[in-house]
Amino acid sequence: MIGDGEMPNVTKDKVGGIHVVYGQHDQIMYTMSRDKGKTFPVPEVLNQLPELAASHMRGPQIAATSNGLVVTACTHDGDIYSFIRDSSGKWIRSARINDMDTVAKENLMALAAEGQFVYAVWLDLRDGQNKIFGSSSLDAGKTWTKNLLVYASPDSSVCECCKPSVMITANRVVVMFRNWLKGNRDMYIIESNDNGKTFGEAMKLGTGSWALDGCPVDGGGLVLNGSNGVSAVWRREKKIYTGNVNKEETAIGEGKGCTIESANGKNLFAWVEGGEIVILKPGGIKETIGDGSMPVLKAIDDHQVLCVWENEKEIYSKIITL
Repeated sequence: MIGDGEMPNVTKDKVGGIHVVYGQHDQIMYTMSRDKGKTFPVPEVLNQLPELAASHMRGPQIAATSNGLVVTACTHDGDIYSFIRDSSGKWIRSARINDMDTVAKENLMALAAEGQFVYAVWLDLRDGQNKIFGSSSLDAGKTWTKNLLVYASPDSSVCECCKPSVMITANRVVVMFRNWLKGNRDMYIIESNDNGKTFGEAMKLGTGSWALDGCPVDGGGLVLNGSNGVSAVWRREKKIYTGNVNKEETAIGEGKGCTIESANGKNLFAWVEGGEIVILKPGGIKETIGDGSMPVLKAIDDHQVLCVWENEKEIYSKIITL
């Protein structure tokens, strides 16, 4: 066990350190493994944020930059703050990301970084309807740009309770979110090729649809494969699917809370099935690693992936060998 808390998130830095953050009441907790995820020291309090959101897919996010680390966290009131670790190892609160007060009331957000470029996305309630908004940082999380509308549903709102995802590489920013169109709660991808300054048309993942009068609280995940490839995983009804834009999806299991990671060009999946964390390795090998929910994956190297999850408000981890 890593420590007491909820909603873990994980990243790997350029020298192989594995960093985990999670919420514990009003505290953002942090720990780092120097031995490829085998052991984690006693977590420390990164910062205290009154009314920290840390449950039901809502929790601190972490990404590695060329300067160190950046963390984002949201309050129940709907403000998103960034934290960076300076050269001495001290954590400081650097900025508020949303440029209009308390618009991230759903507390659902995602974070990605490459070099000194960082991009954050979230569900935003300005103008009264949930939209996907984003902001970038060019200085590793110290300052953030004016908020940008990434996507607004023509039917009123995007799905209100599903966490978005974001990945970046070079000048490319890829955002995944659950939309709400014609009564369907389907997953969509939208991309930018100019560091998040402008975005193209939102494209539906897979060919099937989920007609649902409600929110499934299940955001899925994505990875980038090569220069232009995208692989995604998502839930539709009771099944877990993987696929790409406007192509027939593949059912890989049943459950909820799914996520994806790529190691050495091969995709690995995790989800929750019957209260247990299930791993699907390349080659279709299925493995159950323990009770819990909210799994996240991070590639350690070409042959190992770390899974971090929560169970009964405790954070656990396990190394998966491919």
